[in-house]
Amino acid sequence: MTTSSSTLGIKTVLHPVSDLAEAKAVYAALLGVAPQTDTPYYVGFEAGGQHIGLVPSGAPQAPSTSLAYWHVPDIEAKLAELTAAGATVGQPAQDVGGGRLVATVTDLDGNVLGLIQDR
Repeated sequence: MTTSSSTLGIKTVLHPVSDLAEAKAVYAALLGVAPQTDTPYYVGFEAGGQHIGLVPSGAPQAPSTSLAYWHVPDIEAKLAELTAAGATVGQPAQDVGGGRLVATVTDLDGNVLGLIQDR
């Protein structure tokens, strides 16, 4: 294992939504905060040390279902470790802006796991 479990954590969860404006109102009421990021293609909230993101369904970056992202210090090393253990890469690491890298893998049971590496 290349990464200690103490350095890993789920801090980001993305939700696909059919109507971004309606979903934004629901999540603002749930979380008790206004969105920190509010664009036509992404709405993001920071609450309780978590990042909750809303992505319009059908958008290229939208997950097909809610997706939790594990924050890792070295995404390429973690991808290699996971594929060696039997997972398959769904989305290779890509920069989504500001040096943040994201990727997904699928485990042996078909569960999709998200990975994030911040710069």
